[in-house]
Amino acid sequence: MSNNTGNTLLAIIAGSAIGAALGILYAPDKGEITRKRIADKANETKDHLTENAISLKDRVANSIASEKQSLDHRVESLVSDVSYKTEDIITTLETKLAELKAKNKKLQKSS
Repeated sequence: MSNNTGNTLLAIIAGSAIGAALGILYAPDKGEITRKRIADKANETKDHLTENAISLKDRVANSIASEKQSLDHRVESLVSDVSYKTEDIITTLETKLAELKAKNKKLQKSS
């Protein structure tokens, strides 16, 4: 998740909380009722923020796990490719070595 999405989510939540608090403060009710509404809204907002934080944490954890799995797969693939290439190089070197030994044997017979 990008940083902009997190900032946007935080701005929406903060704006909602501020709007709700201002609406309650300007409502024509008794002080006791207004204070109870503010406390209720504060608890509601706290619960909402907690749920969003948990959701965000889970999404980030899932994203990290997915990226780690993808990275592990790419590393395994790279190691496998290198192993095959190494095997090809060794085979080529062994063939060249056999050719050189054969040439060397011919040179030793002619001497």
